[in-house]
Amino acid sequence: MTTYLLAGGGTAGHVNPLLAVADALRARDPDAAVLVLGTREGLEARLVPERGYELLFVDKVPFPRKPNRDAAAFPAAFRRAIRQVRAHLADRGVDVVVGFGGYASAPAYVAADRAGIPFVVHEANARPGLANVLGARRAAAVGVAFAGTPLRRSRVVGMPLRREIVDLDRDALRNEAAEHFGLDPDRPVLLVFGGSLGAQRLNEAFGDGHGGAWRDILDAGWQLLHVTGDRSALHDPDVEGYSMQRYVDRMDLAFAVANLIVSRAGAATVSEISALGIPAVYVPYAVGNGEQALNASSAVRAGAALLLPDAEFTAERVRLEVVPLLADGARRDAMRRAVASVGTRSGTENVVAMIDEALSR
Repeated sequence: MTTYLLAGGGTAGHVNPLLAVADALRARDPDAAVLVLGTREGLEARLVPERGYELLFVDKVPFPRKPNRDAAAFPAAFRRAIRQVRAHLADRGVDVVVGFGGYASAPAYVAADRAGIPFVVHEANARPGLANVLGARRAAAVGVAFAGTPLRRSRVVGMPLRREIVDLDRDALRNEAAEHFGLDPDRPVLLVFGGSLGAQRLNEAFGDGHGGAWRDILDAGWQLLHVTGDRSALHDPDVEGYSMQRYVDRMDLAFAVANLIVSRAGAATVSEISALGIPAVYVPYAVGNGEQALNASSAVRAGAALLLPDAEFTAERVRLEVVPLLADGARRDAMRRAVASVGTRSGTENVVAMIDEALSR
């Protein structure tokens, strides 16, 4: 029996690909032991047990960004976290470690290396985190979701995705999806969404009350499916062809009905849209280290997507950039063909293949 330890967490961007790989390993070999290493503070503390996996804990030890009291305490805290992981490795007879970034991964990489246990690194973002930069130096295999990610000895394997995305048949679901959102299946749909919390910049550019461009979308002969986020106070004009949703728990249906998408550029979002072959206009979130723009860059270079800066994304920019695209079927067809070169639904299988390679060595 093989024992796998999957390390990662903190955010959905780390937890969701981890769970996709865990599900694949368990489905392939129900007798295998699939364990997860995480912190008590991260999203994994809730999502992993809910999915039926045992969660082993390690202390959350952030890498210091500047010299201060926390930086002085970091070496001792990190050594303690490594000892915690080494105890888990020995107690559970772990055969291979797979890291997805986040606080749990760095001590897992060091502990596995010292114990002589092979480990694999997967990086979801085009700009890698510190934990995976550290791990890539001695990993048995390194996989990245996006071409151009600067990680040593890495290869592009894509993103492990949710099964509802991997198995999605957009054509078969289009009628059901259109009915779900009160739209006409025979007319094209522009999907606008900004993630689970919405995006104020996108809401203001399209929504009513800010000179938004929603009327221009409808006047172009398209329909608009606008997911605002459940905290939005945006007014719903309640007109035919404009479906405003505060929250959507069936994003598979939203993707099924979409002919073009305007969205943020989180790693999972870009990977799912690309895997489904949908042309997109990305408006990267401006806060952070610029990773969202990098996540979209391979799709933009391939001609599968456009990128518009957040600071410039207004209703007028929508009228200048997005509305003409709605009328240009040839350009959208070219974008659809291009997205096939950057999207993949086999990210989970590719990561599992890397794990098998590490074990075979």
